[in-house]
Amino acid sequence: QVQQVESGGGSVQAGGSLRLSCAASGYIYSSGCVAWFRQAPGEGHERVAVIYPAGGVTVYVDSVKDRFTISRDNVKKMVYLEMNGLKLEDSGLYTCATCAGNYRGQGTQVTVSS
Repeated sequence: QVQQVESGGGSVQAGGSLRLSCAASGYIYSSGCVAWFRQAPGEGHERVAVIYPAGGVTVYVDSVKDRFTISRDNVKKMVYLEMNGLKLEDSGLYTCATCAGNYRGQGTQVTVSS
């Protein structure tokens, strides 16, 4: 398996929460850096959260700090994105991949409504 498998998206109202899951391949784990990306309609892929699986260090884009939490399970090779306080602008297709954007999966759609 090279591509990742993302799940957990859905439709929620503003202020709600979702938890995304990524069944990651060995390829992205061996890269040492795994990220969640967000793509709004007509836009490019924006990297919103990064985790270095070995040490658990995380990095977030300013727009999601204090609302999103990225985590991982190194045994199961799973990467999660806990999203709280969702805003309309959080809507988009969420994918996981290496931090450089390689081996991206099909993604899971998140739609936030008012």
